[in-house]
Amino acid sequence: MSRIEDVDKNLKVETKIEKEGLKFYNALSEPFKIYGVYMEDGKFRRLPESVAKNTSPGVLSLHARTAGGRIRFRTDSPYVAINVKMGEIYRSSHFTLAGSSGFDMYRNDGDGEDYVKTFMPPYGMEVGYESLISLDDDKMRDITINFPLYSEVKELYIGLDENARIEAPTPYVDKKPIVYYGSSITQGGCASRPGNSYQQIISRRFNCDYVNLGFSGSARAEDAIIEYVKSLDMSIFVYDYDWNAPNAQHLRNTHEKMFMAIREAHPETPIIIMPAPKWTLPNFMVERREVILKTYENAIARGDKNVYYIDGKELMALCKDDGTVDGVHPTDFGFHSMAKAVGDIIEKIWR
Repeated sequence: MSRIEDVDKNLKVETKIEKEGLKFYNALSEPFKIYGVYMEDGKFRRLPESVAKNTSPGVLSLHARTAGGRIRFRTDSPYVAINVKMGEIYRSSHFTLAGSSGFDMYRNDGDGEDYVKTFMPPYGMEVGYESLISLDDDKMRDITINFPLYSEVKELYIGLDENARIEAPTPYVDKKPIVYYGSSITQGGCASRPGNSYQQIISRRFNCDYVNLGFSGSARAEDAIIEYVKSLDMSIFVYDYDWNAPNAQHLRNTHEKMFMAIREAHPETPIIIMPAPKWTLPNFMVERREVILKTYENAIARGDKNVYYIDGKELMALCKDDGTVDGVHPTDFGFHSMAKAVGDIIEKIWR
């Protein structure tokens, strides 16, 4: 029987990977499941372009950077390959290319997700790349592939053995996704690879879905983004845009306003409030933290039973000042510290 690629050449994915029996599938096809991002007008995006345009130029620039995106499926293929076409590639002196532009692969043989390897992007790539990761057997298992944190993805193809079975993934726990809003830290800077962002660590801990609305340097609680977050069906809302607020007065004008808007739309949804993750607090940040804490205290005074506050010092309790790459952005150590603090609150909420 002829394969469809032999009949319709437009469906054939060109590859330089030399692997007999390798067959590529469009990630948008069944039974693959995409989480955290969706395809719109030739790009994977984290929110609609129309919302991004009405928010700010920064959010418009960043909303198609695929932080929090995942593709999941089950297969018994002894290897998994990717062929990816990318848009803008982000490079930075203090952020690994694997973190900004790589794809991480995890396997679940029935006892939780375990890291396998990173589909490592070549340093000089300009429009995408392809890579293959071998597994040690052909056992049926769940596969999760994390999208890049800071680069754009236009097309993604998954390569498997042509004789392998492919099935829909084992579902996440039956809960609505957690929604995270915040700064570059929320987006994932500067994790060494996508699977080490704090939200992904939490996702593995609880087998839960999430949406990452972190926008590097561009999270300022604008009205358009507040309206969009209000429209989302979520289990928990977590927000931290301390670093991106120009000053304490901006936080006074927006922080409690955002809380009240989300609370009005979601009267019973747990909301976790966080200032910037920082062990040693510089003087200029003290007032900012007091503003954020006041939002929490006012909610408690009103009798709100579903609001939680995690102090920036607690977020970095495992690593203290050694948990950042530049005094601001967490390393993997810092993100694991954040994941522990936030995850413990989530466990308390769900328990």
